[in-house]
Amino acid sequence: MLTNVAAVLLNGAHPFELGVVCEVFGLDRSDEGLPVYDFAVATAEGPNLATHVPGLTLSTPYGLDRLEEADLIVVPAGSHYIGRTYPPALLDALVRAADRGTKVLSVCSGVFVLGAAGLLDGRRCAVHWRHADTLAARHPLAKVEPDVLYVDEDPVITSAGTASGIDACLHIVRKEQGPEVANSIARRMVVPPHRDGGQAQYIERPLPRSQCDTVGAVLVWMEAHLGEEVTVEQLAARALMSPRTFARRFQQETGTTPYRWLLRQRVLLAQELLEATDETMDFIADRTGFGTAAALRHQFVRALGTTPNAYRRTFRGPQAA
Repeated sequence: MLTNVAAVLLNGAHPFELGVVCEVFGLDRSDEGLPVYDFAVATAEGPNLATHVPGLTLSTPYGLDRLEEADLIVVPAGSHYIGRTYPPALLDALVRAADRGTKVLSVCSGVFVLGAAGLLDGRRCAVHWRHADTLAARHPLAKVEPDVLYVDEDPVITSAGTASGIDACLHIVRKEQGPEVANSIARRMVVPPHRDGGQAQYIERPLPRSQCDTVGAVLVWMEAHLGEEVTVEQLAARALMSPRTFARRFQQETGTTPYRWLLRQRVLLAQELLEATDETMDFIADRTGFGTAAALRHQFVRALGTTPNAYRRTFRGPQAA
């Protein structure tokens, strides 16, 4: 039963990520019949902590001993969490907690603390997409998933950037105390109880051109004709190569196949049209070369983990869809 929750901080803590945890677990909502958690903020470097906001400090009477009684320990994000070392006593406390079945949740860069404790080894984990490569390089035994909002590898739960901490906290409440409780808390917070899709819809993926010495001109042509059906043979002819040579050079210079490159560009164009226009799905499907709204939806979900309508609502508001 989830009743006792502790957030543990280091110097450089981010107030917003801490605030997310406080909002879900730290408020008394007993007037609505919702559970009240025994919530505390503990420190590994206290009692007075600097935050990443200049001039703002936090003070708490609780140290690491507070973690021993918790059912859930949350490690919010903080500045320089990626490159710093962590107090051994904190890492030991997190390992002991996980060993006894206490849930351990990280928000954004807090995942690097869990990684230093060895809690990511052999586990799937989430992190902000900007830090995914760094986390994977630092902890090669971790199975980093850069496209998701959170990962539950009980008892270790990891969440991606900032607001995905809300998703992960509500997921834990939903799992431990049911959807009614989670939905009621979400309603009070004026947030969706569950978000569609993952981080993929927020990731910027510019495609490098500096290495495209021989297929660069073809890439420009392909971008200008995304709505047209093209074959490798046609593209190879434009590059004055045989299809086999063209496919090999394309892979070498872009890191992917012509089909996958074209598919990604079509999805990017669909994203732009969904964000910036009120065009119908049929129009967007035709303009991007998918042909039908059903095909657009299929490829969009495969690439981004959400539907075109949900994507449009996310970036333009409910009335746009």
